[in-house]
Amino acid sequence: MSKDLIKPYGDTLDDGIVQLSFTLPVENGPKAKKAAEIYVGKLNFEDIHVVHAQKIADNFTCFIVYARAVPTIDYSAVKVKVAKFEHIDFYQINDLIKKKIGRPISLVGATIGSDAHTVGIDAIMNMKGFKQDYGLERYPQIKAYNLGAQVSCETLIKKALEVKADAILVSQTVTQKESHINNFTELIERLAADDLKEKFVLLAGGHKINNELAVKLGYDAGFGPGTVPSQVASFLITSILQKKGK
Repeated sequence: MSKDLIKPYGDTLDDGIVQLSFTLPVENGPKAKKAAEIYVGKLNFEDIHVVHAQKIADNFTCFIVYARAVPTIDYSAVKVKVAKFEHIDFYQINDLIKKKIGRPISLVGATIGSDAHTVGIDAIMNMKGFKQDYGLERYPQIKAYNLGAQVSCETLIKKALEVKADAILVSQTVTQKESHINNFTELIERLAADDLKEKFVLLAGGHKINNELAVKLGYDAGFGPGTVPSQVASFLITSILQKKGK
């Protein structure tokens, strides 16, 4: 196989072995396991083994399946849009803000809509940070306002204007029925309606967010799982300087 043609790896290179986990609305038993096997076969897998089946509620069974994938992908043809910035550290960021901006930058962040989870926004903003990387509240040259969870778009925008924010950070953890898309879109539409969209650097974050989706929704960038605060801060200072033409 060409080095650019790839497929999943399990025991040996290019064996195509994958592990799948899913739930079917059926009662656990031999027929249910066979149904799971047949379904995975319809997904273009071969050598299918249902290795675990467990009832999770009446007429609902969760399955774990090992199978062999058939297709390959040309890795050389894969294109991805990533946020472009130089990742610099805590001290460099503060020094750059002080020298290039001449004042602390200000930002507000929140989990918007009905989402009550703050794990994402806290990882980036809280002083303790994430993965031994200081949170934005710890930066002496950043005034960070974390509004917490279940914040309305109206409240977030009002706070951003009140503190003369340079940036708005929004996070979403709950994604059922595409609720995160609806909430992210609502913020963009409210900002656009008030002619405020270009006033702020806008960042979106969450476990189902990537840069390509965020930009498509109207944000300047998107950051997904594993992002550390200094990456966000690096992008922010880069973007703010670009907006100011410096």
